[in-house]
Amino acid sequence: MHGMDAVVAIGLIRMAAADRVLAPWQRPSDERLVQLGLDALLADVEAPSLALLAGLGRNEYHEAPELFERVLEELGLLPLMPEDLAEARWIVALWWARRILERDLDPLCGAKLIRLEVAAELDYPDILQPIVDLAMMIEPLDDQAQNQGNVRGDVIAAAQAFLNAETHRRDSA
Repeated sequence: MHGMDAVVAIGLIRMAAADRVLAPWQRPSDERLVQLGLDALLADVEAPSLALLAGLGRNEYHEAPELFERVLEELGLLPLMPEDLAEARWIVALWWARRILERDLDPLCGAKLIRLEVAAELDYPDILQPIVDLAMMIEPLDDQAQNQGNVRGDVIAAAQAFLNAETHRRDSA
């Protein structure tokens, strides 16, 4: 994933750790845990078990949950604290918004990710509402390619507005 740094990688790991308590079909797959390990390793996150997790072959994916748990412990991410998880979600939302602007993430996909993985988990904060509203419009548009271009442009504008607002908020804090 382009432009991922250690802070974003750890944010994604925190989010996956929180999702482990969900129903089995909603939990991150073993393959996803290995990919998170690889992304974190490439982002220069350091934990002794991270290379083991990232290096698992397909026939070893069943070992991923145990190694992921070790990585969480080694990074000091346990116990998961609600405020840490909320901050992780904000960090990841900002990263996805930047990737949308850099054309590194499809705006429709990015809007859906921000809506489902961040906004829904943070009780739909006002600053994300424009992206959420656009993400909700996307589903019916899936069959109407000509209208997707308009929504893509709107998502890019909403992502820019979100980044500008967050930069202003952080600068004035």
